[in-house]
Formats: sequence, C-alpha cells, structure tokens
Amino acid sequence: MPNSFGGLERAVLDVLWAAASEDSWLTVREVHRALVGREVAYTTVMTVLDRLARKEQILQQRAGRAYTYRARASRSEMIADLLHGTLDEFGTHDRQSALVAFVEDASADDVEALREALARLERP
Repeated sequence: MPNSFGGLERAVLDVLWAAASEDSWLTVREVHRALVGREVAYTTVMTVLDRLARKEQILQQRAGRAYTYRARASRSEMIADLLHGTLDEFGTHDRQSALVAFVEDASADDVEALREALARLERP
C-alpha cells in the first residue's frame, strides 16, 4: 500500500495531530515525552520524524540548532490523500469497481457518512 505507516510512525503522527489544534511546532524531545507508555529511544523518535519529513508527510523547520515538526495536514486530509494515492496507483480502469467494493464492505455508519458528504457536495 502506498504511504503506509508503521506503528511508531502513526503514534508520532497522533502526537503531531494532537498539537495541531494549538498550531504548535514540536521538538523531538516534546514528541518523545508525549509517547507515553512506549519504550522508545529519543534517537529513534528523531529518526522517525526525519523519515516522515523526507517522505513529506510532516513539516520540519529549523529552530536554532534543532528542528521542530508539525503535521503537514489534518488526519482526515492525510487519510484522503492515502485513499487517492491508492486509487491512482492502480489506474483509472479499476477505480469504479474499487469504490463499489469499498462501499459494499463499509459499515452502515460509513455508508451514512458517505451519503451525507455527497449530499453536502451536491448542495449549491
């Protein structure tokens, strides 16, 4: 799957998304501290943040001698990008059947959310 994330990458993204509501840029140390309940080395968190920045999944900026990080997009925007990327990777000829298969396997709540989203898009 394109742009799939490992467990630690998802946990780091969760920390950045939680801080995004405050429009905060976090240091490696702040992300490391926020990973409560995980036995992970500081340098591992630094590596994960660097890797996510190189994959352009998060933003990185210089702050003195260190870097700070924040989410590039909201959780829902990133999920939408992943879905679009997956559909694009397999070409347009299977796009409709893939969407139909997705909806057929979707929960009632997901189908209702899709209906509401489509209705909002159709309103002038």
